[in-house]
Amino acid sequence: MSRRRRTIAGMPRKRCGANPHAETGAEVVKSKPKILAAPITVIVGHDLNFAGELPKLMPHAAEMMQKYFAPPDVAGATAMRNGTLQGAYLIVAARALGLDCGPMSGFDNVGVDKAFFAGTRIKSNFICSIGHGDPASVFPRNPRLSFEEAGRWA
Repeated sequence: MSRRRRTIAGMPRKRCGANPHAETGAEVVKSKPKILAAPITVIVGHDLNFAGELPKLMPHAAEMMQKYFAPPDVAGATAMRNGTLQGAYLIVAARALGLDCGPMSGFDNVGVDKAFFAGTRIKSNFICSIGHGDPASVFPRNPRLSFEEAGRWA
């Protein structure tokens, strides 16, 4: 229901606009060259004004849904949650096509929003570089918690 907003920076010069907003922490510094080297870097964001599109997207229930999403806290939480899910679908689709994905959340959201979404109600969520990674730098999957460690049956 929430409109995902993707800004695809495919030209190195344009990607440089996002690069200064990467944090300087040790792990993210390693990502700066990857952002610039990737054929495509996607800024996945969410539109806080998504309810304005409901008459087009849900004409049968637009008025009711617009009232429900009128409170800013409800609209913001819904936009963030749905935008995150849709960004994850983008990663799943890219990986299904055999592409490597490097999602990153350690960046200056305010700076990226100013550089790429100024004058809009769109907020950045995460950045994802997409392409064919260098096999020498693509590390294996990290260990995962077992179900018993991470979940429970209710």
